[in-house]
Amino acid sequence: MRNALLRIRGVITRGAITRGAIACALLLVATSSHAAEVSGSGLTLGPADSKNVLILHASNSVQVFKGVLEDFSQLNPDVRLEYTELSTQQLYGDTIDRAQANPTALHGPDLIISSAMDLQTKLVNDGYARVHVSPETRALPAWANWRDEVFSIGTDPIVMVYNTGKLAATRVPHTRRELLSLLQAPDQPLANSISTYDVQGSGIGYLAATQDTRLDSMAGALLAAFGRNGVTIHESTEDALDKLERGDVTLAYNLLESYTRHRIDQGAPLAIIYPQDYTLMLSRSAIIPKQAPRADLGARLLDYLLSPRGQEMLAKQSGMRRVNASVVPAAGVRPMALGVGLLVYLDPLKKRHFLDLWRAAILPPGGSARPADPAALPR
Repeated sequence: MRNALLRIRGVITRGAITRGAIACALLLVATSSHAAEVSGSGLTLGPADSKNVLILHASNSVQVFKGVLEDFSQLNPDVRLEYTELSTQQLYGDTIDRAQANPTALHGPDLIISSAMDLQTKLVNDGYARVHVSPETRALPAWANWRDEVFSIGTDPIVMVYNTGKLAATRVPHTRRELLSLLQAPDQPLANSISTYDVQGSGIGYLAATQDTRLDSMAGALLAAFGRNGVTIHESTEDALDKLERGDVTLAYNLLESYTRHRIDQGAPLAIIYPQDYTLMLSRSAIIPKQAPRADLGARLLDYLLSPRGQEMLAKQSGMRRVNASVVPAAGVRPMALGVGLLVYLDPLKKRHFLDLWRAAILPPGGSARPADPAALPR
């Protein structure tokens, strides 16, 4: 900064720039310490010498979350924000590892945001989160706030998506029963052309599949029909959308609306189906860890995300739905409530039993379903 000021002073002495240009140069110097520093999986905002350092770990991609965090930084110019993007499994595991290594130390992130709302709920249930009460958290619907320790900051419908060039509009299924009928049709329109999550490697996929099992008596029959039709498995919505856009598959089951909507806006020949029997709403959920060094700053960011301004920014930047406006027209919306109901299938015995049944239905005898890109990370 000192060198920059000397250069400006020299220019002024020579009379080579206008008064307006001087003002612009001084503004650039004054704000240089607040410039965003973006790395592959991280983002840093705010003054380097700030004593108020806020550490955020989340599964949201840097590109999607950058605009939201920049807005928060503009409102809080005294805060240095350090953001790291991690997988849902790492967010969960790292929290436990820190507590086991030194349970009394204040270290690690001040706020954790994850799309694996079951894992976030388990962290709360096992005592790894702090209580936070504010006007913003009190305004949340009951399903979006559990024990004042885990909170939904936005929702994402879990939908079906199809390639409009490969499936006639008259055959598009609008319920799971209609999808089952299409899978059983004599002409086999979806044979070797349907995709679903690999629940063995995807936190979102496992959560969605187990919720289907809880809610739908036909879930087992649908899985069996997937297997008979030579289902392709994927580990991320982005991977499934790539396959759909290329025409490798015709229809994909249980994808995130926000990523799909972005592809459609870019011109992909895709269409979204909101299942009319029920449409699950996944939450991006946030906790303030018990070991947060600056829990006050974590709370400040959380309240911003839940505020009207923060909700608007999240909707614009990420495509998520506002918590208080999570409605899909003409569909039976079922927000997945934060709470103990999400913990049922995290029990080791139940999880092993569910995965055994899933493998028996999906994977051909002595083989495996066609896998997704192994480098794709569940979000």
